[in-house]
Amino acid sequence: MPAPHYLFIAGGIGITPILTMIDQARQLGVPFTLLYGGRTEASMAFTDELAAGGGQVDLRPQDRHGLLDLVTAIADRPDGSRIYACGPAPLLDALDAACADLPAGTLRTERFVAREVGAPARTAPFTVRLARSDREVTVPTESSVLDAVTAAGVAVLSSCRQGVCGTCETGVLAGRVDHRDTLLDDDERQAGDCMFICVSRSVDDLLVLDL
Repeated sequence: MPAPHYLFIAGGIGITPILTMIDQARQLGVPFTLLYGGRTEASMAFTDELAAGGGQVDLRPQDRHGLLDLVTAIADRPDGSRIYACGPAPLLDALDAACADLPAGTLRTERFVAREVGAPARTAPFTVRLARSDREVTVPTESSVLDAVTAAGVAVLSSCRQGVCGTCETGVLAGRVDHRDTLLDDDERQAGDCMFICVSRSVDDLLVLDL
C-alpha cells in the first residue's frame, strides 16, 4: 500500500525479504527507516549493502545493544508510515503487541507460512482498471494481478508473492475480491476495500484498483 514513509523491521534472516522491499522503496524514491537486529554484527547479512544505499539504516546487534527498541522506533516514525517486519516469532509477537493501538493495516508481518486456500472463485481472465494510472490491464488465468500490473509498467512494492507479508497491499475502489491471503480478518475481507495483489483475485469481470 502506498505510504509517505516505511518503517522496516528485521530480525536475523528476516532481513532477506525486507531487503527486497528496501530495494523497491529506493527505486520508487520513498523514504524509509530500517531497524535491523541480530545476535552479533558478524551474523547479520547484507550489512555492507545496506550501509551503502540510501535510507536511514539502524543496525543493532544484540550483543552490543540488547533487544530491538520497538516502542521507540514506532513512536519516532513519521506520521502516515506503514510498518513491515520479518523475523523470529518472539520479535513479531512483541511487535504485534507494540502496535496493538495503531490503526488497522499499519503493521504487516511476514511469517513465511501461507494458509491453505481452495480453488479460486473465478477461473476466467478479468480486467483491472488502475485508477491513478488511467490504464486497464487484463489478468490471465495463469497470472497474478501483481504480475500483470508489473508487466504493464506499473511499479508496486512486493516481496513474498504468497500473501503472507502484506507488502503489495492495494486499495480496491470497485469490484468484489477473492481474498486468498493469510493477513486479513473476516471484517477486513467483508469491507473489500483492500487486497494483496500477489495472490488475491477478482470475482467479477472488472476490478478497480487504487494504482
